[in-house]
Amino acid sequence: MIAPAWMHEQVTAAQYDSWSDEQCAGIEIVDGMVVVSPSASKRHNRLVKILTVALEAAAGPEWNADFDFDVRLQDVPLTSRRPDVVVYRADTLDVTPSRPEHVLLVAEVVSPGSETTDRIVKAEQYAKAGIAYYWRVEQPAAGVPVTHTHVLDPAGGIYRPTDVFTGVIDAAAPFPVRIDLTRL
Repeated sequence: MIAPAWMHEQVTAAQYDSWSDEQCAGIEIVDGMVVVSPSASKRHNRLVKILTVALEAAAGPEWNADFDFDVRLQDVPLTSRRPDVVVYRADTLDVTPSRPEHVLLVAEVVSPGSETTDRIVKAEQYAKAGIAYYWRVEQPAAGVPVTHTHVLDPAGGIYRPTDVFTGVIDAAAPFPVRIDLTRL
């Protein structure tokens, strides 16, 4: 299969904004280049669902939690990421594209093949964009998921680790939330 020409050239924000939802599904744009991600496993999708539902319930009326959601980190060169879970201001529901200033927390569920990207690359990009909280969920082949929570250090522009949770997340950033990941 030959990849379409648009996958070999830098994409501008205007071009990306003109694409259909179908064209944007399953891709991210990093430094203007299209990055295609493989389909997620059922275990991955289950973790994303559990996190999203729990964060939505804990967030209250001021915040929404969603998945399959683009966050425009920068326009030039275009970088648009699709975190596994995004907690964003409810009053920006219809604002497109969603910007880092609308986002409170992003969560990435690490999958085989995305370890370096989820653990290092995306964390650096989210921190540079100013997103206050970053959660990374590791999913061992056998056993209970482990969640690493981080808070942005605005002075350094990097994430500072806060806690590590195995099975149940009892985090208070920015609202108290208890998420049971043992229900897989």
